[in-house]
Amino acid sequence: MDLNTAQQTWQKISKEVLTPAMPFEFHLSLFSHCYPNWRESPHTAAAWMPDPAVIPSLHLSECMREKNHLSVKEFHAWSVNQFADFWKYMITKLDIVFSIKPTAICDLSRGVEHPNWLVGARFNIVDSCFNANPDHIAVIQQKKQGPIQRFSYAELNQLSNRVANSLIKNGFTKGDAIAIDMPMHFYAVAIYLGIIKMGGIVVSIADSFSQEETALRLRIANTKGIFTQDCIVRNDKTIPLYEKIITADTPIAIVLPENERLHISLRKNDMAWQDFLVNENQFDAEMCDASTPCNILFSSGTTGEPKAIPWTHATAIKAASDAYLHHDIHANDVLAWPTSLGWMMGPWLVFAGLINQATIALYEDIPRDRYFGEFVQDAEITVLGVVPTLVAAWRQSGCMQGLDWHRIKCFSSTGECSNPEDMLYLMSLAGYKPIIEYCGGTEIGGAYVTSTLLENNYPSIFTTKAFGSDFVLLDESGQLAKQGEVALIPPSLGLSLTVLNADHHKIYFADMPQTSDGKIVRRHGDQIQEVAPERYCILGRTDDTMNLGGIKVSSAEIERALVGIEHIIEMAAIAVAPKQGGPSCLVIFAATEHDLDKDVIKKIMQSKLNKQLNPLFKIHDVVLVRELPKTTSNKIMRRVLRKQYF
Repeated sequence: MDLNTAQQTWQKISKEVLTPAMPFEFHLSLFSHCYPNWRESPHTAAAWMPDPAVIPSLHLSECMREKNHLSVKEFHAWSVNQFADFWKYMITKLDIVFSIKPTAICDLSRGVEHPNWLVGARFNIVDSCFNANPDHIAVIQQKKQGPIQRFSYAELNQLSNRVANSLIKNGFTKGDAIAIDMPMHFYAVAIYLGIIKMGGIVVSIADSFSQEETALRLRIANTKGIFTQDCIVRNDKTIPLYEKIITADTPIAIVLPENERLHISLRKNDMAWQDFLVNENQFDAEMCDASTPCNILFSSGTTGEPKAIPWTHATAIKAASDAYLHHDIHANDVLAWPTSLGWMMGPWLVFAGLINQATIALYEDIPRDRYFGEFVQDAEITVLGVVPTLVAAWRQSGCMQGLDWHRIKCFSSTGECSNPEDMLYLMSLAGYKPIIEYCGGTEIGGAYVTSTLLENNYPSIFTTKAFGSDFVLLDESGQLAKQGEVALIPPSLGLSLTVLNADHHKIYFADMPQTSDGKIVRRHGDQIQEVAPERYCILGRTDDTMNLGGIKVSSAEIERALVGIEHIIEMAAIAVAPKQGGPSCLVIFAATEHDLDKDVIKKIMQSKLNKQLNPLFKIHDVVLVRELPKTTSNKIMRRVLRKQYF
């Protein structure tokens, strides 16, 4: 059948025939019948199409009408060609609160590498997090099998005020770097906002970091204090956290109890939460410049020392703008993203949800089992963010089958390359709702390439550059290409301007070519293929590419080709150089909970690889493991696997 007929047929089948209770294999067979070549060309297989009746109510539709733009492409062009007008417009849309409004949106007198955003403005971005009705629910949270708790904007505002007052009472001052090392819950969000309110700088530490990693980050940020917990509970196991903090030789710690009472002894000068917290719940936020740091985050640390990247009070506007335009976040939405404040999606979730006056939903345990799925159902989540590895685990275990996720209006996927088949499975769990693919980075404050709810949705495919940002693809010779390394085109609000522990220019700008029209570009490190006009596929990081038999290929491409093998949860493809020299060899690390025959698995993988990717690629070895090494943001550390192999 032709493409239009295939789309119409699938639209009817997905809406009128298929249900989430049916086996996914049945869904997959019907999808493959409509789109026989979808695995080779996922960008041609629309799994979801926007409802004409809903389109007018989308934020993006409203903005396009107001600016007289007839297409997403046209609106994007305006957002980058007239970027000052775009950001002024978005600041109004988001109702960003200023004590002194900017005299100009952007001053480029020092060049695009050193933009001065929101010239002359004085504000504190936390004030913009409390424009909602005080009685509206700000945070929904739940511990595993516990009751769902709800907290209003008024309660969150008052607790963050108490935190700000308590910090000042205990000797902290504006500009102090104060770490948070704890799970993502209501208290963590209030502490995060309270630190920023008093003019402090949050240092984001993932609670999964070792004491060495924690100590390194605290030292880089020159941290003056740290908020933590006595312990955390993960998958019914109690894990000491304060004990790790002591070992890391941290500065003064404010310690929250995992339950109602602390059951540990504290170091001298450390404080229990109840002793730290004062009752004064009124506080006027400290006014700052747009360039004032409010949060120090760290790159994933997959190579060398992690980069310490400051987010400013302006960075949050980028996060909120992406949520408004690309995810269509409204005040009645409930936004969930399993994350922590140690990964950029934690702060992103806070600003994206609260500035858009929505509710953020937090689950205090591992989101891999059915209990999390029940939380999604019972909390009536409307926008659910995931990492692809999580979806693969759900699919293997079948733990989310039979749940009622009909309230979800869209998913979002970020953190690593997604697999089309797994993404189709995710869509099926909610009766086929779209997935906003979302790719960016800590140094962007959001995404540079993503999707919208105005366009057809293709599993694992990006359909537009993020509004307000632009990029080109460069081949190895620095020429424009349809497949190559991403080069961002500054200026764009949200792009980092400094790195605390490295040379920002050297990392992002040194030795980069200019475009044919003289534009300066900025290094990012992702590889992308433009598979069709305005349709993109992520190929992974440039340092995850390999040369097999003279053919350049990314780890992500190989891993996509191998998906769907029974009992294999996830895979990582690496290239290793033989000790005796010669061409690189392909090694597949495969995570499984079963005792599998390695030779059988290798044979299955080889067949799939030859059929779906390239008949010349040969698998040298398969290594079966229980789990793959990952960063706290769930990115696979292939450098660790390369080291382990020898």
